[in-house]
Amino acid sequence: MIHFKNQLETTVSLVSLSKKWTGFLLLIILISCSKEKSIDQIVPKQEIIQIPQGFPEMEFPEDNKFSEERWLLGKKLFFDPILSIDGQISCATCHKPSLAFADSNKFSDGVFARPGTSNSPSLANVGYHPYLLKEGGVPSLEMQVLVPIQEENELNHNIVDIAAELDSIPEYVNMSLAAYNRRPDAFVITRALATFQRSLISGNSSYDKYFYQNKTSALTASQIKGMELFFSARTLCSSCHGGFNFTNYAFENNGLDTIYEQEGRMRITMLEKDRALFKVPSLRNVGLSSPYMHNGKFTSLEEVVNHYNKGGEAHANRSDLLHPLKLSGEEKKDLVQFLHSLTDLDFTTKEIFNQN
Repeated sequence: MIHFKNQLETTVSLVSLSKKWTGFLLLIILISCSKEKSIDQIVPKQEIIQIPQGFPEMEFPEDNKFSEERWLLGKKLFFDPILSIDGQISCATCHKPSLAFADSNKFSDGVFARPGTSNSPSLANVGYHPYLLKEGGVPSLEMQVLVPIQEENELNHNIVDIAAELDSIPEYVNMSLAAYNRRPDAFVITRALATFQRSLISGNSSYDKYFYQNKTSALTASQIKGMELFFSARTLCSSCHGGFNFTNYAFENNGLDTIYEQEGRMRITMLEKDRALFKVPSLRNVGLSSPYMHNGKFTSLEEVVNHYNKGGEAHANRSDLLHPLKLSGEEKKDLVQFLHSLTDLDFTTKEIFNQN
């Protein structure tokens, strides 16, 4: 397989951000300036962080190295609706383990049944992403968790108030002290959640067994034909969805529509050339994460393949890689079958990732 190099965008200065994002980043700066006391790593990360064949090592920040205590605290927070202002939804409400930590709704409802504005992506292998959110506006998992917490159509809460509530619960106080040698605060909440999310590594699909583990019977004849199409110069699918994680993390317009309700990357850069450009998502477990696209426009992989087969809709910023593929009916079926081969059922049923 050809692994394509990431085409990373130049970091955008704070001056170019909206007032809302500027305030948000100021909170991030305050949190990241916090200092933690070192604690011993009691359990080797290999017991939870299992790296599949063909994957690089998972990197952890210097101020948030892995420990079992941090992972356990992050997992508890991930499933706890205490993070939402109405105490009704958690991170797992929109990122369900059985769906590869994605959702089956076009838009996931937030607190007080407020309608969401974007399709919830899978969190599988999110620890490998160089930046987060569909516009790429956040550079780390530690910073990203602040977004759903403060968004009014998501958890709509204040992390300082959440920390105060956690600090009144003895179990959380004890877990926080064990994990970071400090009582619950914004630093602890963001770091613990990021630690848990970095453990969500998926790499044991039928494709992985075939390609990395040399199990030739892992793919059907149809899936092999679809794989050959996927990586061919004819379709150019792997130009964007290449590498071990099936994404180059670049920002592209895939001709989804002629007019977009959301600004995409332009929301961050304020540049017209970035209008309606969104981060290329990973295709791992894509068979479980319907509906598809940032706005949930398509409900099936067949619709997605048909979209690319015709070359997408005309848009000023549409990627030059898009073109009519002229696939036959059988070829489209093969391509869909290959996409289903990227499903990792071991990941979706792994007991340690489910709420106990």
